[in-house]
Amino acid sequence: MADDTVPGRRSLRAMLERAEAGVLLLGITPPRSSVSAEQAAQIAEVTLARLATVDLDGLILYDIDDESDRNPQERPFPYLPTMDPVSFHRDHLGGWERPAVIYRCVGKYTEPELADWLGEVDTDRVLSVFVGASSRDKGVRTGLTQAYALRDRVRADLPLGAVAITERYTRSGDEHLRMLTKQDRGASFFITQVVYDVDATKSMLSDYFYTCAAKGVAPRPVIFTLSVCGSLKTLSFLHWLGVDVPRWLENALRYSEDPLTESYQQCIATARELSAFCRRLGVPFGFNVESVSIRKVEIEASVELAREVRELLAS
Repeated sequence: MADDTVPGRRSLRAMLERAEAGVLLLGITPPRSSVSAEQAAQIAEVTLARLATVDLDGLILYDIDDESDRNPQERPFPYLPTMDPVSFHRDHLGGWERPAVIYRCVGKYTEPELADWLGEVDTDRVLSVFVGASSRDKGVRTGLTQAYALRDRVRADLPLGAVAITERYTRSGDEHLRMLTKQDRGASFFITQVVYDVDATKSMLSDYFYTCAAKGVAPRPVIFTLSVCGSLKTLSFLHWLGVDVPRWLENALRYSEDPLTESYQQCIATARELSAFCRRLGVPFGFNVESVSIRKVEIEASVELAREVRELLAS
């Protein structure tokens, strides 16, 4: 059932098309591909029970790829192949009535494979985010530019988002220009990598807004990803993923007796600061809450964080 068919319920698709502020998503990773159908069903049941406790506008399902080409250092949490998010959504999340934003690491798939999925996707229930290769040296079956063109040919009505990465802006200073290029290709919203460096994110957002103004185009919604950090291993994994954690905050997490509470409070502070900044600037925004850890305590903290962020967005 599409979310805009339920009286009084916000429509994610409409909010994004109209560039409204206040979108709230929660991101999850599908189960390992090695689990049985029965185990996948049990995981889905637990997931749906958690989701039911939060007033979400949609769910994100990540498409996980091996990124060892991007970072040769040992991965704090080992890479384990996961179920295709399309299959997990179709076969196990039928009880989820609101939309799902399904990521597609397009380099993993051939053009015919992507075309088949695009031809079958239910655009009332599904939106997508196309993700390119994790490094320039990685071999791909379909490039990001090819994937955008394929979507235009096969399923132009599929709402499409793109990734925005603060750390890439910090290194090269041109992430806002990448965003505009993706916008020109059909991206109608952006979802960031996990945000811990608030100042750099505000600078990227400011450059994006004023470049949009100079070009005479309207900024599209930017959805900021928040993730709690409950252990030093999770902190190491955030570093491995390429997330910049300011030194003062890293020290606070490293030496805290309760890093989960410390990071939770910082995520709320980040949400408040980015909300206020976007409202002043005039950029439509929202939040995506996830846990990069599979520890139950961190997953449950992320759900509680989503509840508090909803209250913040409503205020």
